[in-house]
Amino acid sequence: MKKVLLFFPRLIVAIILLQTLYFKFTAHPDSVYIFATVGMEPWGRIGSGVAELIAGVLLLLPNVYVLGALLSLGVISGAIFFHLTLLGIEVYDDGGMLFGMAAAVFLLSAFIVIYDWKKLKKFIPF
Repeated sequence: MKKVLLFFPRLIVAIILLQTLYFKFTAHPDSVYIFATVGMEPWGRIGSGVAELIAGVLLLLPNVYVLGALLSLGVISGAIFFHLTLLGIEVYDDGGMLFGMAAAVFLLSAFIVIYDWKKLKKFIPF
């Protein structure tokens, strides 16, 4: 039951993270605008894309998915911070969709980390 309970949040987070890579890695105008607005274009766009790629792949691997969830929490915390400070909830008239996806990634990643805390302790001794 635990495997099923964690599979769908992992899959949803991985899909969200991996589908945004097209926009980051192809320098889509929306992505360039977002990172230029926060003063992190192009290095922030590419760097966060690489981190999201790693997190997305880790989330799909059975033995290390909790590390992917932890990494996605870090990356998405930055995205939420910039939405709340510089970008706003709605970006480019998206109706808040980017912010909503960031919030979903944050909540689902936090669920994975909290639910499987013992597995994380194997990797990070604290």
